[in-house]
Amino acid sequence: MDSVEAAVTTPQPAPVPPLPEDATPEQKELHWFTYHYQGDHQRQLTLRAVLMGGFLGMFMSISNLYTTLKLGWSFGVAITACVLSFVIWNGLRALSGGRLSRMSILENNCMQSTASAAGYSTGGTVGTAFGALLLIQGQHQPWQVLVPFVLLTAALGVFLAIPMKRQMINYEQLKFPSGIAAAETLRSLYSQSKEALQKAWSLILALGFGGLVGLLRSWGTLLDQLRAAGRPQPWLEQVHRMAFIPEAFRFEGLLNPLSRGHMAGLAFEPSVLLIGAGMIVGLRVSLSMLLGSVLLYYAVAPYLLQVDAAQAGVAGYVPSFRLSPEGDFNPTRWALWGGTSVMVFSSLASVALQWRTLARAFRLFQQRSGTVQSDRLAAIEVPSSWMVLGLVPITVGLVILQALAFGVSVPLGLLAVVMSFVVSLVCCRATGETDTTPIGAMGKVTQLLYAVLPGAKGNTVINLISAGTTAAAGGSAADLLTDLKSGYILGANPRRQFLAQFFGVFFGTLAVVPAWYLMVPDKAALEAFNPPATTMWKAVADLLTQGVHLLPRTALIAIVVGGLVGLGLPVLEKLAPKARPYLPSAMGLGLAWVIPFQNSLSFAIGAVVAEVWMRLHRASASTFTVPVASGLVAGESLVAALIAILCTLVG
Repeated sequence: MDSVEAAVTTPQPAPVPPLPEDATPEQKELHWFTYHYQGDHQRQLTLRAVLMGGFLGMFMSISNLYTTLKLGWSFGVAITACVLSFVIWNGLRALSGGRLSRMSILENNCMQSTASAAGYSTGGTVGTAFGALLLIQGQHQPWQVLVPFVLLTAALGVFLAIPMKRQMINYEQLKFPSGIAAAETLRSLYSQSKEALQKAWSLILALGFGGLVGLLRSWGTLLDQLRAAGRPQPWLEQVHRMAFIPEAFRFEGLLNPLSRGHMAGLAFEPSVLLIGAGMIVGLRVSLSMLLGSVLLYYAVAPYLLQVDAAQAGVAGYVPSFRLSPEGDFNPTRWALWGGTSVMVFSSLASVALQWRTLARAFRLFQQRSGTVQSDRLAAIEVPSSWMVLGLVPITVGLVILQALAFGVSVPLGLLAVVMSFVVSLVCCRATGETDTTPIGAMGKVTQLLYAVLPGAKGNTVINLISAGTTAAAGGSAADLLTDLKSGYILGANPRRQFLAQFFGVFFGTLAVVPAWYLMVPDKAALEAFNPPATTMWKAVADLLTQGVHLLPRTALIAIVVGGLVGLGLPVLEKLAPKARPYLPSAMGLGLAWVIPFQNSLSFAIGAVVAEVWMRLHRASASTFTVPVASGLVAGESLVAALIAILCTLVG
């Protein structure tokens, strides 16, 4: 393949005048439309882009289902999708002898959107909510129930994200680091200027290094799968013993605040994926995450452990932690209540403080501003009328499905849709600021609410299905905004990109449902995974349906304190905007109590590396930080996803 010509060159834009720091939302939108929009000059939403992205996303949905079951974590596939789609199409073009025409960068971005929706938006709660149901009931839900549930919840998130796009991407300019990384990846693949080629080479080298790290970290899983399938590879196992990277390095000795036992996640995780994400997220959010984790692991958890010991045997006292015989425990199982409270209330406070801009995002574009640019901008943005047209049939379908299949009453079914908006709001903001989507944590919010509602109290099935609805919608909405952020940077038409994302939901549903039944044929097969996220969903449902009084009193206190912190920090930022850089990020603090310490530490390391680089050599840091970080994220996630696919095929 003629590697240089395989990439469609994009004309180098003229210097863009800087946007004033105090620019209004309208000025921000018009600035983007005037200087960045390319949607009228390049092909974007084409049949080949949608089909290629859809088929690619079908494979990715299988890999994400596997990682959800095995690790309790799913990888965002935006970067993986854009790299694979570029390589696959240009490979097909080379095989055709050039008879296939080149794809524009916006077509590739469209392909990425379809693949990302198919690969990430459809399987998030299949392995968790439906997995928990399988553990409880001992049998699968029929495919006639699973197919419409997956399709409708994923589509619900896509339509709920419509007003959030203008609020979080156009107005607030949230980072959505994976979206930036995907856009930078495509730019480097398509551009031929000297600086762009340097960026491309730095990205490719970082991608190779990230891929190597991902291979050394995860190929032991593939060897285990081969061994379990009766096809051991002795020579590969010998190589693995000589060259591998552990999943994590546990903190021992002085770094472990406990005299006995160990806290899950108190370790250093040698993941360049997380370090690269921290380089993109930035110092404020990443250090806020580390601060929150340090407080939890080194102050709050040890203190609560002492309280539990002092209160042992007291009638009615519910301990904060459940310890193993060795004294091990997972502090985030308690802390997720307080951390989620911070994220929920900070998101709601941010919206309330910016109600005017949110109201603009909900306009149905019925009133024209009178300026040509504003009218043309309204013509390419996704109108809120689409949200209404989409939500009505989706809501009706979901309410009917939940009522017939799971016995959820109509009011409770409608409430699940309303809660989906709140959950989507938090998931989108968390993803925009930290590149991590707290699907599981937000599902727990719904589980907690439904544990006390009449008609749902004491019903495990209703608890899980309602939480699965809101969590699936939240993940789908966050994925859409990540892809729209890529398109925003590249100058894509958001309306066409939205349609590409919507089409991807259908491809993903076609793949993930049969994959679920093949990968997990029965309860025993699911238990063999020892699925951490699925087990937690089941445990929370069992606990809450038996009564909220079984929740530790300390967790209820954490919810209240978290709510106050979540409300207070956005208000402080509004009252003292100059102090904002020195205030901790509410989303970072909240997320730190939901994810393990090792993740926060890696984020902070990446942010510090980027900051030190910027201070030592601003010119090179400005040029290479994002491409290098993007390559690290893309490389490790790509290899991890491919190994997950291989594990699925081998198994």
